[in-house]
Amino acid sequence: MADLPDFLIIGAMKCGTTTLQAQLARQQGVFMTTPKEPNFFSDDAVFARGLDWYRGLFADAAPGDLKGEASTHYTKRPTHPQTLARLRPVLPAPRIVYMIRNPLQRAVSHYIHEWSEGRMGPDPIAEFARHPEMVDYGRYGWQIIPWIEAYGPDAVLLTSLEQLTAAPQDELARIARHIGLSQPAVWEEELGAQNVSAERVRRLPLEGLLVNNPVATALRRALVPKRVRTAIRDARRIKTRPELPVTLKRGLEAQFLTDRTTLASAFPGHPALRLCYPFADD
Repeated sequence: MADLPDFLIIGAMKCGTTTLQAQLARQQGVFMTTPKEPNFFSDDAVFARGLDWYRGLFADAAPGDLKGEASTHYTKRPTHPQTLARLRPVLPAPRIVYMIRNPLQRAVSHYIHEWSEGRMGPDPIAEFARHPEMVDYGRYGWQIIPWIEAYGPDAVLLTSLEQLTAAPQDELARIARHIGLSQPAVWEEELGAQNVSAERVRRLPLEGLLVNNPVATALRRALVPKRVRTAIRDARRIKTRPELPVTLKRGLEAQFLTDRTTLASAFPGHPALRLCYPFADD
């Protein structure tokens, strides 16, 4: 596997994997791909590029480097049900890291992200009804069990955003040991949290043409008063974190607690069972 990954960060979406990937990429002896999320084994269009394309993502790794990638689509059942069937013949024994967070908070973050991209409307009840995958991606037990069945429990490390936030150095060191890094891992404080602010701004139609275009930017600054530009920008920005209606929240909690039982069967006594489920009775 000289030109294939030694380890995978497989999700979950909106759970801090970008921060973890950035921290690991700074460690001596670790190589992470660009792009951060190849999603090779999950996405049909990417898989069609072929294995040589995927191998090429690791071509710049130094000899002896631990090679990894971080594709959150790998734990997006049922959207990408073929992921493991494609992955197992190619990667017979990878080390696997699965990062989770409070599933209610993950669902809200997911919704904000989709809203900011203009793919969902302002009514969370309607959108959660139309998009059950926003719940499915936070059913962590259901998502990870097939990976444990495929590779065995020792290959899969469960971590959480809550653990990484509370004790970043200790948790990074635990993850580094799991992927096989021989030297101590060091948390880089200056990196900070990654991939946070973009979801707070609503993307408008034709934004790429009108905003991310140098000619349009020059014209806009010349013709539109600054106070008008500021008002438009502020109107796009979410002022406060959206709150789920109580009825929706209770329904989601019930589903997540049912799945928590599945997760607990695979990781009995794991700190994430307490930290990520503050709405649990125990």
